[in-house]
Amino acid sequence: MKKLFYILFILGCLTSVFGQKKATLKQGNKFYEKKEYVKAAEIYEQLKPTKDILQKLGDSYYNNFQMTNAVRAYGQLFFSYKDSLDKETFFRYANALKGIDDYNKGDAIMSEYLGFEQNTPKFMKNITRNSAFTYKLVMMSKNKTNGDFGISFYGDKVVFASLRNADGGEYGWNDRPFLDLFSATVNNEGQLTNVEPFPEEINSKKHESNAVFTEDLKTMYFSRTGERVQIGNERIATVKLYKAEFVDGKWTNVTMLPFSSDEYSVEHPALSKDGKQLYFASDMKGTIGSFDIFVVDLNEDGTYSQPRNLGETINTIHREQFPFIADDGSLYFASDGHQGNGNLDIFMAIKLNDIDFDKPQNLGETINSGMDDFNLILDYKTGKGYFSSNRTGDDNLYTVALEENKLLFAVEGVVRDKNSLQLLPGTTVKLYNEAGELLEEVIVGKDGDFTFNTEPNKKYKVMAFRDFYIPAEASFDTSVKGKVYINLEMKIESYSDVEKNIKKDIEGSLFIELENIYFDLDKSNIKPQAAQVLDGLIALLKKYPYMEIEIGAHTDARASNLYNLRLSNRRAASALEYLVEKGIDRKRLRSIGYGETKPLIICPKNDCTEKEHAINRRCTFRILK
Repeated sequence: MKKLFYILFILGCLTSVFGQKKATLKQGNKFYEKKEYVKAAEIYEQLKPTKDILQKLGDSYYNNFQMTNAVRAYGQLFFSYKDSLDKETFFRYANALKGIDDYNKGDAIMSEYLGFEQNTPKFMKNITRNSAFTYKLVMMSKNKTNGDFGISFYGDKVVFASLRNADGGEYGWNDRPFLDLFSATVNNEGQLTNVEPFPEEINSKKHESNAVFTEDLKTMYFSRTGERVQIGNERIATVKLYKAEFVDGKWTNVTMLPFSSDEYSVEHPALSKDGKQLYFASDMKGTIGSFDIFVVDLNEDGTYSQPRNLGETINTIHREQFPFIADDGSLYFASDGHQGNGNLDIFMAIKLNDIDFDKPQNLGETINSGMDDFNLILDYKTGKGYFSSNRTGDDNLYTVALEENKLLFAVEGVVRDKNSLQLLPGTTVKLYNEAGELLEEVIVGKDGDFTFNTEPNKKYKVMAFRDFYIPAEASFDTSVKGKVYINLEMKIESYSDVEKNIKKDIEGSLFIELENIYFDLDKSNIKPQAAQVLDGLIALLKKYPYMEIEIGAHTDARASNLYNLRLSNRRAASALEYLVEKGIDRKRLRSIGYGETKPLIICPKNDCTEKEHAINRRCTFRILK
């Protein structure tokens, strides 16, 4: 009996082994090209981690919000192939790191992508302190894996998209059910109740999501995916906008809007309060980034104007999606292109006129996380609303209650080069109180602007610091009027633009050009002539109290290399001590001896004249910051 058991066990193992198909790159790429990212990742995990496989593995996880796995794949990719990667991979890796709350490394990668320093925690703290509102959140469903998102108002109910329809087949992108639309009521605890699917006239065998309704609830606009078609080398199913009408108690006359297409997606509809304009997100021709926000006019005869891009104030080179138009015309939307907490953040832009919006404002960290936060809708009358987030790993809906932010007193400004007037991202700006105590500091972003929270009826000073620039400062008083824009345009000047004796060398370093300090042979003491030169340096350092310098000492080529190195160190230290004795803070000075390694005059066979040896015995002064 035992023998028979072992035979069956071995046969079973052999059947299992021979029944398995070896994973191949061709299989993985086939799934990847079809955007079936779960299956693609399973294949790539079994293959040798080449550059292409690691890239696609990281992208597969990133596209399904599996940020821990995306960080692992991208991390290995960066370790082996960083210098040959495209910029978009830097952007994705940075956001994946922020998605797991690793802001130190995420900001470092994003800084490389942008070309200037990022500090997300400081930025978000500052934004949150200066937002008009903070947001109290409650998850709307106890089941965190329903995949609920895309919520909208529907009279005294809400409508949202969800994966709850388990009988609707699976979508290859994430191996989960297709999305359908559901209606529900919201109870006093902010929970979804009486959840019901829309009828089959609306919910098809494809994805439906993001419905929006006219005020009389008789017209509905919503998103639906189409059939896969061949676009270039890919077979893709784009998202399209549809219109439906409520006639005799049921939804009918379902028609596709004329600006939808097989070649690009049109999604996330939003209606203006008067019902005359329809906003949406699209990657149609003319987009600035991967998805932009557009608007069309709804004409009285039932036709539509040509779609208009909202322009670069709203749209970036990345994603802008999920628009919502509030009662006052303000635009709420999600973006991962404007500076934020990581991945999609929610922004608000005030409407200036019929076509223009003001600069978008991040809504702060009480609503925005390191993952995707999007699809905020608000009722200004009640101060309540709803939004979507995948901060727990799956899409979920949250109720939102607006609470007035009591920290409204603020000062704002920008930093520019005084001569070129160019913005200076990466500049450090510090806020001091009347007693000179440092309260806060920020590193300005790509727009060169800064914002500080302050208190009413107090005096402050703002200073801007940048290496090789003269710090600029401005003082101001706050009023009792709340948040006001004090135009602190900090214009700072480079030392080399101001002082004729400060020069740039061929490597871009700044040097103070002074008369050479000469030393006697084998000596390190400061001679009277040298003291006069150093006194001029002292005057410059007192004029610019934030300047820091390196004192470099050099010898002639006589004696041994080691002896000359030690002698030059003593000479540099001697010059440093002279400056300290004259009142210069030691922390602003650094001394270094170069020995005979950097002569001004190179003599054949080291056969210098006494005058040439004396020229090589000198001190140089390099500006460190």
